[in-house]
Amino acid sequence: MRLVLQTEINIAAPPEDAWRHLVDLAAYRAWNPFVTEAAGKVAVGERLTIRVQAGDRASTLHPTITVADPGRVFEWVGHLGMPGLFSGRHRFELTPDGTGCRLVHSETFHGLLVRPLRRSLETSTRAGFEAMNDALAHRVLVQRAA
Repeated sequence: MRLVLQTEINIAAPPEDAWRHLVDLAAYRAWNPFVTEAAGKVAVGERLTIRVQAGDRASTLHPTITVADPGRVFEWVGHLGMPGLFSGRHRFELTPDGTGCRLVHSETFHGLLVRPLRRSLETSTRAGFEAMNDALAHRVLVQRAA
C-alpha cells in the first residue's frame, strides 16, 4: 500500500533562509515540535538519527539522505523492520514565490503496515508536519528580525 501526506506553508523569507534552519539539525531540539532531535551530516548518502514525535508516539529513526540540494530540496528515506514492511520518503521542497518561499513538506509511505497505520498517519503525523511547518516559519521570521 502507498500513502502520500502533503502539507504546505508560505514563509515570508527567501528559500535560502528556510534552508539554513532545515539543515541545522542540532538546533531542531530548540524549535521543532515534530522532529524533536536530529543528528548527522547533511549530504547525500549519509545516515541521520532523528527522533520523531507524532501525537503520543515517539520513534527514533535512522534514515538515509537521498537529496540535499541547497535552498531547494532536502529528502531522506527511512525503513522500519524488514524491506516491504514500512518505509517513508520524507521531503522538504522550497520554491520562491512573490513574498518569500513556499515549503511543501511531504512523505510517501509504502509497505504492509501503511494500511493499519493509515488513520494515525493521516491525523497525528499530518498534525506533526503542520506543527513543524508553523514552527519553521516562525523561527525563520524571528531570526530574520534579530
